[in-house]
Amino acid sequence: MENHTFSMDLLKLEGVKVIYQSTYPAFILLLIIYIFTMLANIGLTVLICMERSLHQPMYILLCNMSFNDALSITTIIPRVLFDILTPRSDRYITYNECFTQAFLGHWFGSNFHTILMIMAFDRYVAICNPLRYATIMNNKMLVKLCVFAWVVSLVFVAVLLDLTLRLSRCRTEIINLWCEHASLFKLSCESVLINNIYGLFFTTIFFITSMGSVALTYIRITMVCVRSKSKSLNSKALHTCFTHLAVYLIMLMTGFIIVFLHRYPQWSDHRKLASIMFYVVPPALNPIIYGLQSKDIHKLVVNISHCKKVSP
Repeated sequence: MENHTFSMDLLKLEGVKVIYQSTYPAFILLLIIYIFTMLANIGLTVLICMERSLHQPMYILLCNMSFNDALSITTIIPRVLFDILTPRSDRYITYNECFTQAFLGHWFGSNFHTILMIMAFDRYVAICNPLRYATIMNNKMLVKLCVFAWVVSLVFVAVLLDLTLRLSRCRTEIINLWCEHASLFKLSCESVLINNIYGLFFTTIFFITSMGSVALTYIRITMVCVRSKSKSLNSKALHTCFTHLAVYLIMLMTGFIIVFLHRYPQWSDHRKLASIMFYVVPPALNPIIYGLQSKDIHKLVVNISHCKKVSP
């Protein structure tokens, strides 16, 4: 009985399928991307926290996103790197580790939606109500929005994974690159109808809410810009909104590719590649996009680099 319990707690993980000749090139490439992403996001987070001139709502929300990106990619990529160098027959993970990875992966992935929704609201107030911006986006409101972004997704994900805990397990193989909600409930031989229904509800709520709020925000901003004859307002709207919209579309595109490829089992390898892209591309590009578009951040980075060159 003890041996049976131990075997059920130790799961076989499919992991990444890489041919032998591509093992080290794939490992090195993914490791370089991971290191760059971590340095860029942590560096941006530290810069915003330490520089008082960046203690503004837009940058505080950006700090939340960068911190979330660093946590998100750390939840997934180190395990993928480990599996690349590990033979398929030796890729094992305990159930507790698998559950933790699934929980954190879904939580940080959901945070990306909620944080971008709040950033869209911030841009809406800044452009459509510039005179009331400081009053509306005060410190108290900013704290509430940040707590809302992290707690709402936490509650939804907690319910999602709690439904999986109630199931008994009769299988021990995870047919995926890493652990997620669907991989966990597929270990059970019981009915998973409730899990499927809530999983669909969970995905629909986050996608529709984020797409709807962002779409309504930018429709409203566009209407204000069309009615306004101020070139400075239109220039500000284009400059600040392009950055946010670019980040959102990158995240949305990679997410939709995964959902689309789920319908075609023969393209499972393409879906797995798209899954890696979802956790790698947005976190890697976000600091670059915001760093290049934000004059304040760009100026600070240039000044810091110049000071290091000048100092003996």
